[in-house]
Amino acid sequence: MFNGEELSKIKQNRESWEEKVLNKSLAKAPESKQEFKSVSGAVVNRLYTPEDIADIDYETEIGYPGQYPFTRGYQPTMYRGKPWTMRMYAGFATAEESNERYKYLVSQGSTGLSVAFDLPTQIGYDSDHALAQGEVGKVGVAIDSLKDMEILFNGIPLDKVSTSMTINAPAAVLLAMYIAVAEKQGVPADQLRGTIQNDILKEYIARGTYIYPTEPSMRLITNIFEYCSKEVPKWNTISISGYHIREAGSTAAQEVGFTLADGIAYVEAAINAGLDVDTFAPRLSFFFNSHNDLFEEVAKFRAARRLWAKIMKDRFKAKSEKSMMLKFHTQTAGCTLTAQQPDNNIIRVAMQALAAVLGGTQSLHTNSRDEALALPTTESVTIALRTQQILASETGVTNTVDPLAGSYFIEAKTKEIEEKALEYITKIDELGGAARAIDLGYIQKEISDSAFNYQMEIESLERIVVGVNKYKVEEGSPKGLLRVDPIVAEMQKKKISEVKTSRSNEAVQEKLSNLRKACQGTENVMPHILDAVKEYATLGEICDVMREVFGEYEQAVLL
Repeated sequence: MFNGEELSKIKQNRESWEEKVLNKSLAKAPESKQEFKSVSGAVVNRLYTPEDIADIDYETEIGYPGQYPFTRGYQPTMYRGKPWTMRMYAGFATAEESNERYKYLVSQGSTGLSVAFDLPTQIGYDSDHALAQGEVGKVGVAIDSLKDMEILFNGIPLDKVSTSMTINAPAAVLLAMYIAVAEKQGVPADQLRGTIQNDILKEYIARGTYIYPTEPSMRLITNIFEYCSKEVPKWNTISISGYHIREAGSTAAQEVGFTLADGIAYVEAAINAGLDVDTFAPRLSFFFNSHNDLFEEVAKFRAARRLWAKIMKDRFKAKSEKSMMLKFHTQTAGCTLTAQQPDNNIIRVAMQALAAVLGGTQSLHTNSRDEALALPTTESVTIALRTQQILASETGVTNTVDPLAGSYFIEAKTKEIEEKALEYITKIDELGGAARAIDLGYIQKEISDSAFNYQMEIESLERIVVGVNKYKVEEGSPKGLLRVDPIVAEMQKKKISEVKTSRSNEAVQEKLSNLRKACQGTENVMPHILDAVKEYATLGEICDVMREVFGEYEQAVLL
């Protein structure tokens, strides 16, 4: 960005400034003895100058928004046309209660729905299963059959909203239910817009809601790619998630490196299944965390976009620029929320949301102040939504594209994260790819070590968490928290019983038998899952057929 003569002059002037100005200032008022580091532990220099970005070429590395390598965003005008999608993540207890929350959020200006499922649903068990006891409706909505999905979206026109569903191992089943509900509303599948997370590799790495072994899980994912490319073309078939990797304790560079390594594995699996990269890659999406370090996070998002564009163009020879675009949803960092002084979380979330917007996110969920204690109340989720609306309407952040571009610090940090992430990807390639690196426990160990270091910094007071290890106050027991009534489980069991009584069990068994045969062979299983869903086969029944054929995954033991 600067020629040799200019850089030489800048270096001379910097050295002169250090000698004549800086050293005198430090003699009078020394800096803190602490080491200045980012949240991820990367050293932050006192000052950044053109010397730090001397090897960055503007045209090829930064460029223009809406153009390769998309460092500055994948849309030419970004938020000047319309702001990001305000997609609030919600779901609890029964489908009826969650439906009320969705309608409330839409009425208050939310522009996209994001469904949280309870733990039994996430691991493919019906609410009446013994392993579901005590967990029904607790961390999301319980969905046992098409009947629940019909209730969940009652009165919500699926041709007018974009819906994201955080579901992984049983993603094919929940997507089939959504398609079936839309059909009942008269909305054809090719008009549906939304995303299923469908990212099983990060479940093995960081989250744990897996069911099947690696190989059949990857088959299910590529089956969804193939099916949706023909039948549901506007649907994002996967949300490759760094969010949970960061929540587990990774650094920013690890979040980018491990997430894109997972993305590489999915692209390779789809190509090996016979799909052309430019037919499915434009519908890939990503999901990132927005943590506390404002500038590091902005740089992280820019680095991820640039690195993915290079991977798709150079490694996979994608011809369409749409295949090279890293489109992503962001959620503010749940791991930073504190049970102590929960109102402080409002400020944390606002700063994290600002980082996501300055980094060019396409959609955003802002966490609620009380989520370290319980599911968010209506009041808390309203504040979280208003945070986004104030950012979009009152702060001026939508006025220009990539406003921090050209900052010596931001550009140097973007390059630093990109290079470190690429080092992780290279190491994973050497181990045989993401799935093999997971089986070996490499990725889990790297995250575990980072999480340990972060916690040690908090406990040693090297890292301050306001209200936790400094600026503490005496607090009473929290009040007004949202609690899920235990009766929800009994209500769900009753619904399942009613569904099984009213449906044609003979038809269900026929469809499940067809699904079993498809699983045992090589054909795409999505049409058979959809057929079973339409006959009101339950989630657990469908997943049990696949458990029977595919088996279950056993996690690697870290040494």
